[in-house]
Amino acid sequence: MTKSSFLFLILLFVFTKNIFAQSADVSITINTRAAAIQQRLVDWRRHLHQHPELGNREFKTSAYIVEQLKDLGLDIKIGVAKTGVVAILKGGKPGPVIALRADMDALPVKERVNLLFASSDSNLYAGIKVPVMHACGHDAHVAMLIGTAQVLSTLKKDIAGTVKFIFQPAEEGPPEGEEGGAGLMVKEGVMDNPKVDVIFGMHIESWIPAGDIQYKSGSFMASADLFTIKVKGKSSHGSQPWLGVDPISVSAQIIEGMQNIVSRQMDLTKAPVVITIAKINSGVRFNIIPEESFMEGTLRTLDSKMQKDVQERMAFTASKIAEASHATAEVNFYNKTLVTYNTPELVDRMLPSLQTAAGKNNVRAMAWVTGAEDFSFFGTKAPAFFFYLGGMPRGNDPTYAAPHHTPDFMIDDSQLFVGVKTFCQLVFDYPEAIKK
Repeated sequence: MTKSSFLFLILLFVFTKNIFAQSADVSITINTRAAAIQQRLVDWRRHLHQHPELGNREFKTSAYIVEQLKDLGLDIKIGVAKTGVVAILKGGKPGPVIALRADMDALPVKERVNLLFASSDSNLYAGIKVPVMHACGHDAHVAMLIGTAQVLSTLKKDIAGTVKFIFQPAEEGPPEGEEGGAGLMVKEGVMDNPKVDVIFGMHIESWIPAGDIQYKSGSFMASADLFTIKVKGKSSHGSQPWLGVDPISVSAQIIEGMQNIVSRQMDLTKAPVVITIAKINSGVRFNIIPEESFMEGTLRTLDSKMQKDVQERMAFTASKIAEASHATAEVNFYNKTLVTYNTPELVDRMLPSLQTAAGKNNVRAMAWVTGAEDFSFFGTKAPAFFFYLGGMPRGNDPTYAAPHHTPDFMIDDSQLFVGVKTFCQLVFDYPEAIKK
């Protein structure tokens, strides 16, 4: 080895050692500052939990977010995609634009959990006054993103690049006849000005131990297509069904036929498929066979080719079953979300950041999920990584954890600071990761 080569290796060693030391220092600082605001995270989350709002109606939620961000020196924009908030933090060093996202809306669910901060609010949904509850953890997501903004604002001079905090309305879907959610945010240019280079998001889960992180590279969460099926028969007196064509009977056969598509026609070793008919309306009186029946549901797939194939089979199956009874059936699909896809190269590079934040033994890969997320729309504009953060009290059996979107949904908010640590670690690590 020449003397110059030897000196180069020494310099490289010293430089690398300094980089690792700086990285370790940043991680310690992030950990300390995130832990220091844990009680504030709980307070924010519980305030939001007690005052939930439905999609495209998150007016008080937006105002509350702005109130917590107003003294951080951020460039704040309100009214994005109706009620969304976008805040920009410019770091002290040049670098990429990194977006972090949290969803804001609640659901038309009556809370059954006995909490001091349980929701008692109600609002209009489809023209009906309904109870409203944060039954999916979006209150925790908002609290963690507020906390992330507060921690990162204290480290502004050390940040390479720009951080865009996206508080998104209507993830659960906008009211009928309105646009909303991530799709509208993208349409309004939230991923531009400045152009986002990468986006990260997380979702708290009631069945994963609090503070743990789970993720999947590639296709992670399903697309969700809303569909309607309109069956038209012929009305008759309830005592004389042979004089009419019963659309309710035909609908029952169609429902069964839909499940046969899943269980007998699709290769489920490739990817799962779920067809759910969750609503059926027909008839006005017990002794009148109605003329029409109307059904609504969702199709969930994790492969775009299977998605198209299943849609075609559903339309064919419904029409032929109806035809066999001299009825007609019309099937329509409305795209709600895309497949949530985690860019594999990004996952590989950023996995160490998750392990640093949560602990290596608390981060693990998981199987794909048939739930859907409109975070998927952001992934059409930049590499994306979406992962789960646990919210189940440690020691509990996940089998008995109340599912999301139910009255008994509950999370342990004692580890919200782990979410803040994770977002902050990703912001600091990404500029270095893309250099490798």
